[in-house]
Amino acid sequence: MKYLGNAYEYLRLETVEPENSEILIEPMEKSLTILWFESGVNELIIDGEERTFVKNDMVFLTEFHNVKIKRIEKVRFLRFNQAFYCVQDNDIEVACKGMLFFGASELPVIKISGDFLEKFETIWKMFNLEIHDDDHLQLNMLQMMLRRYLILCTRVYKKQEHYPDKKVESDVVRDFNFLVENYFKTKHSLAEYAKLMNKSSKTISNIFSRIGSKTPLQYIQDRKMLEARRLLQYSKKQVQEIAYEIGYNDIQTFSRFFKNNEGISPSKFKEVHL
Repeated sequence: MKYLGNAYEYLRLETVEPENSEILIEPMEKSLTILWFESGVNELIIDGEERTFVKNDMVFLTEFHNVKIKRIEKVRFLRFNQAFYCVQDNDIEVACKGMLFFGASELPVIKISGDFLEKFETIWKMFNLEIHDDDHLQLNMLQMMLRRYLILCTRVYKKQEHYPDKKVESDVVRDFNFLVENYFKTKHSLAEYAKLMNKSSKTISNIFSRIGSKTPLQYIQDRKMLEARRLLQYSKKQVQEIAYEIGYNDIQTFSRFFKNNEGISPSKFKEVHL
């Protein structure tokens, strides 16, 4: 079921099964997608990596993820565009920027259980009721449902990934991730991001260390690798062009960086995936 507003607001809720699974790979600009796997074993290839999802797994995708389907059982599909709800502009409400969207160098996945599962079920049911109520309050009600949905997702993710209890420290992690998403092609050191955040490199490193996470530098490098893999697999650009695009002035340095992380050279990686 779709909601289409007068100002191009778009929200779609569907239960996806094998017969309508093409919905999962339909492109849409400036959109975000949440997949809630309802049953069975589901297999997707996301940015070239095979991923398996089981009941009550939930994954968060942007328009930039390349998704291919291997096997689908049953999935609850939620997609909305920026006109319907902008998570960046409304970060103070849902606090998912740099966590669920726009910042995670790894694919954000949560597992729903316990009391959270009951809450998600309730919101999904209300979502489906509201999307059928065509009146002047419908947009506001649907946006309210989406906010609650995103807040729940954020709570589960923070608990699962051991984010700091202190909001100030949690926001440092999210802000750093969001900045990496925006500047990874031009800024390559922790010191550069620390300057943007008006924090010391040591402060940022200590916060990441306390949550048992990767180091800030690893986040930067992982984001570069993600982009390199995407471009090598899905674009027609030459290796030298890709190296320059993600911030390397010479192909030798890029090739060494890529091989250290992937185990093979970028040219071989491109050849294999073609």
